[in-house]
Amino acid sequence: MKLETFDNVLASIKKNSDRRAFHLLLGNGFSMEYDPAIFSYNALHDFVTKLDDKDLSTILDVIETRNFEVIMQHLDNFSALIAAFGGDSKLKKRVDSASTKLKTRLLDAVKALHPEHVFKVPEERSKVCSSFLKVFLDSGGNIYSTNYDLLLYWVLMRNSIVEHVDGCGRELENPDEFVPSEEQIWSELTWGKYRDKQNVFYLHGALPFFDNGVAVIKEEYDEYNYLLEKISTRMEKGEYPIFVTAGDGHQKLKHIKHNQYLTYCYDNLCNAEGSLVTFGFNFGEYDEHIIAAINRAAKYGRKATDKLWSIYIGVYSDADRKHIEQIAGKFKCKVHIYDSKTAHVWDREK
Repeated sequence: MKLETFDNVLASIKKNSDRRAFHLLLGNGFSMEYDPAIFSYNALHDFVTKLDDKDLSTILDVIETRNFEVIMQHLDNFSALIAAFGGDSKLKKRVDSASTKLKTRLLDAVKALHPEHVFKVPEERSKVCSSFLKVFLDSGGNIYSTNYDLLLYWVLMRNSIVEHVDGCGRELENPDEFVPSEEQIWSELTWGKYRDKQNVFYLHGALPFFDNGVAVIKEEYDEYNYLLEKISTRMEKGEYPIFVTAGDGHQKLKHIKHNQYLTYCYDNLCNAEGSLVTFGFNFGEYDEHIIAAINRAAKYGRKATDKLWSIYIGVYSDADRKHIEQIAGKFKCKVHIYDSKTAHVWDREK
C-alpha cells in the first residue's frame, strides 16, 4: 500500500468538502504524542508497581507485560476458569478483588500523572492541536476518542473550535416558578440535552464523565477548583469515571452496551458517513469492536450513498505500516495509510 502524507489527507478533505464529512478517531497515540512520559502504558505500570499492594505486585511480576488490557484479560480468564472447574471460591474472590483494585489503581495513576490543569499545556501547542481538530469539525465530521484523559477536552474548551458539542447541558429545576434569574436553580451538567447536535464522542468514556445510576454527569472546573481537583474529590469518595479499559473487543462492547452514554457514542460511530481519519490508533487485537463499528458504517454489500466510504489510518513506523497492511482485509471500505509524523498534531513543522 502507498504511504501517504497528512497533506494527501488534507487534499482529499478539500476535494470532497462539498459532499463528504471527514471524521477523526483518536487513540492513545494522540496523548503519547503530547508527552509519552505521562501517557504511555509504561508510565502507568511504573506508578502501579510502586504501590504497596502484595497481590498487584505479584500479578505484575508474573504477567510480564505493561499492557493493562492484557493483564486484566488474564485475570478475567483465570476467574472464569476457577468458576468453571469448581475451584476455591476464596481464590476466585481474591482474583476478582485484584482485578477491581487494578482498575482502581489505574485511575489513581491517571490522576497522579496527569498535568495539573489546562494551563499546564503550553498555549502554542494547544493552538496547534486545535487547528488540527478544526479541520475535521469544519468538514462536518465528528471527533471520536478512545482516550480517557483530559487533553482533548482541554484543547476544545480552551480554543475557539467551531461548534464542538459533547451533548451536555443543564436543566432548569424550577421552571414552573416565576423567580428572578439569580434565584433560578439549575441542574448539574448532564449529558443528553444536546446529544442531537453532538460531534465529540468519548467511545470508552473519559475522566470528566460520571454515571450516578440515573444520569451521566460531566464534571467541570469553576473559579474555585480546577477540573482534575474536582474529579479527584469524587474519586477519593469512591466515585469513578465512566471508563472502559479491560478485556477484548467483545468484553469492551459488553461494557459499552451497559451504559447509555457509551452506547450512544458507539452507535454514532456505527452510523458515520463519509470518511474516517485515525491518529494514534493501532487497531490491535483488543480493538475488534471498533473495526466492527467501522464495518457497520461501511454497509458492505449494500447499495447506499449514506455510508462510510474510506478510512485513512495513521502509522508511525514500518512495523505499524506492516500491521495495517496485514489486517487491511478486515475493513469493508477503502483503506489508505499515511505517515502520522507528517500531521504535526501538537507542534508546528520545524
